[in-house]
Amino acid sequence: QAGRGVDAVLDQLTPLLAPDDAVMDGGNSFYRDTERRFDSLGAAGIHYLGTGISGGESGALWGPSIMPGGPEAAYRRFEPILTKIAAQVDDGPCVTYVGRRSAGHFVKMVHNGIEYGDMQLIAEAYAILSAAGYTPATLAGIFGEWNRGELASYLIEITAAILAVRDADTGRPLVDAILDAAGQKGTGRWTSQEALELGVPLPTIDAAVWSRNISALKTERVHAARMLNGAPPGRIAPAPGFVDAVRDALYAAKICSYAQGMALLQSASSAHDYGLVLAELARIWKGGCIIRAELLGRIQRAFAADPGLTNLLLDPEIRVRLAATTTAWREVVATAKRAGVPCPALSASLDYYDAYHTARLPANLVQAQRDYFGAHTYQRVDRPGDFHTEWERGIQTGEARSDAASPASQ
Repeated sequence: QAGRGVDAVLDQLTPLLAPDDAVMDGGNSFYRDTERRFDSLGAAGIHYLGTGISGGESGALWGPSIMPGGPEAAYRRFEPILTKIAAQVDDGPCVTYVGRRSAGHFVKMVHNGIEYGDMQLIAEAYAILSAAGYTPATLAGIFGEWNRGELASYLIEITAAILAVRDADTGRPLVDAILDAAGQKGTGRWTSQEALELGVPLPTIDAAVWSRNISALKTERVHAARMLNGAPPGRIAPAPGFVDAVRDALYAAKICSYAQGMALLQSASSAHDYGLVLAELARIWKGGCIIRAELLGRIQRAFAADPGLTNLLLDPEIRVRLAATTTAWREVVATAKRAGVPCPALSASLDYYDAYHTARLPANLVQAQRDYFGAHTYQRVDRPGDFHTEWERGIQTGEARSDAASPASQ
């Protein structure tokens, strides 16, 4: 339990502790709460380890991924126990010292945001293939096949298993009997909010969060389906190779989702002085946790080769793989749009990819608009400085000057 439950336990526990004792919080705590507790306990000489843990029920039985943050010396006390508890992969236990202060819970928050994105992307691939006429039983085989390739992951594995299960009451696929209103506990929303605070674009995870929000509006959606003009989500006539195209689109979008999450971690590490090592985070996510996936091996190699990599999309291996998927990716998104099948996360990932490698975006017009109505100034491409234009005078004469902005107006 997080929030007030943790505070209540700490209120009871703290009087029993002595200076240099250490406490580990393995709940799903919000990192800002961890910051507060770190300072409060630290003032009494008590070391506080905010520790993210991912793995669900199977992780509790077979070993989770563990993300401890706080004083490194305190972590070293717990390390012999945590390395035995953690899931094990080919290059070691899925635990490492993550970083300073609230780093462990921040990393777990971003892990959960990536998880939101992954789940939404898989759901959209399922929706598109369902619209193309594939039954859950057939899709179980397709997802099972994908799980033997580069898309191999825990979430793909359980998706294949889910799609194969029949409802004991009706004999129909159980997935078809489940209400299409997704719940959430807030960690995806936290991730989106923190990305906004740090100015890091996170469109795939944002789309996953609002997709859950709109799914919860079931009554409204049923009413809107009857009332709004336009064809309802329809059927897709799949061209040869369509399943492979959806697979490639899903993989490319997944890369973009992870790239966004890693970019947020880089920014947070700098802003909060966490000292994160992204290759190590990718390594400990390869086992035990909900987002464990074959792709994490590629991500680990990318950041091990270049710890200062600006964006995962720029890694040579990733660049080559993305280049091979873009045609299929665009066609899948366009096909879904023409059929009226919502695919917000697939679309958001593609928009992120396109925007990230567009050398000149239309933000120049946005800056001109801001300067017009609010004198917010702008910069020019041909000389340094901040400038302001008297736009209304320019409308009258047909031309306008870029005047150097005064410090007060900047």
